[in-house]
Amino acid sequence: MEKLLGAFYLSLAAGIWGGMYVVSKYVLDFVPPLTLVVLRFIIASVVLGLIFLATRDKPVAKEDIKLMAWLGFIGYTVSIGAQFAGTWLSSAHMGAVITSASPAFIVIFGVLLLKEKITLTKIIALVIATAGVGVVVGIGGEDLAGGSLAGNLFLVLAAVSWALYSVLGKIATRKYSSLAVTLYASLFGVVFTGPLSLWELTKLPAHPLANHWVWLGILYLGIVSTAGAFYFWNKGFELMDASSAAIFFFVQPVLGSLLGWLILNEHLETNFFIGGAMILAGVAITSFIPDTTGPKKESVS
Repeated sequence: MEKLLGAFYLSLAAGIWGGMYVVSKYVLDFVPPLTLVVLRFIIASVVLGLIFLATRDKPVAKEDIKLMAWLGFIGYTVSIGAQFAGTWLSSAHMGAVITSASPAFIVIFGVLLLKEKITLTKIIALVIATAGVGVVVGIGGEDLAGGSLAGNLFLVLAAVSWALYSVLGKIATRKYSSLAVTLYASLFGVVFTGPLSLWELTKLPAHPLANHWVWLGILYLGIVSTAGAFYFWNKGFELMDASSAAIFFFVQPVLGSLLGWLILNEHLETNFFIGGAMILAGVAITSFIPDTTGPKKESVS
């Protein structure tokens, strides 16, 4: 039951992030990217903080503040910042290919840090879902020839850092609630990304007061796409093995493309539906089919 609940939380997070593309596309015309990221973190911190106080959740002990700081730095500042830089220097197509390696890195970190066991079921699910991404983006197309080495390296950094954040978050939820972990990581995300935002504003102007739709979009990104989605992601990893949960990373581009098709009338090729079906097949395998060799029981510290 926990595995199915974890699958639900992870699918919800991926679905929210997939839909975030539609809102971000509009808001980024008025607010530069890093500044928008900091605004998201600030709003998320306020929302999560109020819930944290209302529920009288367990505060993080002094000796664990360092882990929370690493979560904020690795998962928020480094991963998101590297993804922005990589996509800008390379291409969105290349970004989709390289960052799709993140689940593989999650599996690796799961083995190294959590001592998880890689089973045949997990390998099959990961291979099918990864191949699905290749079908969706059309590996071998001309778009993959573009981009710079620096941009591609930033994208690799984004994939590795997000994987490390996901696994470290699972370690943190062994001792603290997903709410506490998400709150503290968001606060440190503000601390580490804030200076970059201030530098960005000296180069790129922001016009958040252009109209009420901009602020509504910012509030949505902060409350739903950051506070909600990051909580659901951490909660999902709390309930599932990291190597099983990793597959749900691939749900994000599928739902994002579908919403772009439905709302923005963006065109989808046949390869999207074929690749999307492969990704969903990988998700179904990791969610409903028992591991062929049986999962290794994790110790709780």
